[in-house]
Amino acid sequence: MNSVRVVVLSDNCASARAARGEHGLSFFIETGGHRALFDAGQGLVLAENAQALGVDLGAVEAIALSHGHYDHAGGLPIALAAARGPVAVHLHPDALQPKFNGTRAIGMPPAAREALAGPNVRLVQSRAPGEVVPGLFRTGEIPRPHPEEALAEIFHLDPDGRAVDPLLDDQSLYFDTPEGVVVLLGCAHAGVIHVLERVRALTDGRPFRAVLGGMHLGHANEARLRWVIERLREFGPRLLVPMHCTGPRAAAALWTAFPEACRPGGAGAVFDF
Repeated sequence: MNSVRVVVLSDNCASARAARGEHGLSFFIETGGHRALFDAGQGLVLAENAQALGVDLGAVEAIALSHGHYDHAGGLPIALAAARGPVAVHLHPDALQPKFNGTRAIGMPPAAREALAGPNVRLVQSRAPGEVVPGLFRTGEIPRPHPEEALAEIFHLDPDGRAVDPLLDDQSLYFDTPEGVVVLLGCAHAGVIHVLERVRALTDGRPFRAVLGGMHLGHANEARLRWVIERLREFGPRLLVPMHCTGPRAAAALWTAFPEACRPGGAGAVFDF
């Protein structure tokens, strides 16, 4: 089985001396000679961090978008302009919808939409699971049976707040290793437990090696945090890296509950599997 390297190119903070942080998230994944991005951050630090960390953005052959918010899609023009060959861009169709937080537009920036129409782009719009590059998979749309993981923060599809955005475009990536499945989260708007249940169903109940990324628990109340932590115990990931939108209070609770599993993320962090 191929080794997999995951490099954090964008996160709210930096963990490497040469890297810079931004409010955003981007993972560079190298597996079996293939190179992919999961999200592209805002685009404020993507190119500089890639250069500082020795990451060749030009070799990226696929990009998977977790959802259509600016802090995950804003760097698409930079990543696509850097690519030396064709790039498959995987996204849920709803990622292209207008998105608002109050009256503030937080959806895919116009420059990112324009970049998706570029001659080197093959756009893959799907609600279903699928393969991004060999051995690296997207979950597709996530079933959400648990009321405990209902959206804690409400976004809209219009600036007047008339149409609630259910964020059905939220999806995650995963890959298998001899020690279990590794899950990469964008924001987990669908709920981190819902994501893990989805991945478990897609991998025939394989154990979990690691869960890395944004868990969107910044607005979670104490009851929800307790519920998430207790359910996480059932999945038993050996590595847990809360990042981006997890929120400081939730991150502290996770580090307290899983002191042996938790590790810091941040731009510049590298994880080898």
